[in-house]
Amino acid sequence: MATTTATLTLTSTDLLSDSLSLSSTQTLYKDGTTTGLEQYESGRVVVPGDDTNYILIDSTAAGNDKHAFIYVANKNTSEGHYVIIAMNDTVIGRLYAGDWMFMPWSQTDVSADIEVKAPSEANTIEYALFHEGKTFVAA
Repeated sequence: MATTTATLTLTSTDLLSDSLSLSSTQTLYKDGTTTGLEQYESGRVVVPGDDTNYILIDSTAAGNDKHAFIYVANKNTSEGHYVIIAMNDTVIGRLYAGDWMFMPWSQTDVSADIEVKAPSEANTIEYALFHEGKTFVAA
């Protein structure tokens, strides 16, 4: 059994009148179990700056309705460069140069693809998918 743990820590000394320090840790388990996720896929792509939606992570990648986590990072360094992250044309948010996201993902149909587009400038994106395994469907 694989054990993969994600940790997020937020700190600030000047956001509030007191210092802020939040930390959360999550072990990535198979759905409804304490068995760790053992499948991992990752990549690095350059998203053209042509305002076209590209499928970054196909909804069939993690198997039908299984637990998964997605990490996406914009590796560009120019401040104005960003990508738009969407699922089935519904915008999740923008990742500017240096930004990243990590979220749970339980895809259930073909409309759960994770899409990315760069409106004006090419952006280098790194991504990782942690999941339970694939479910094959007969052709």
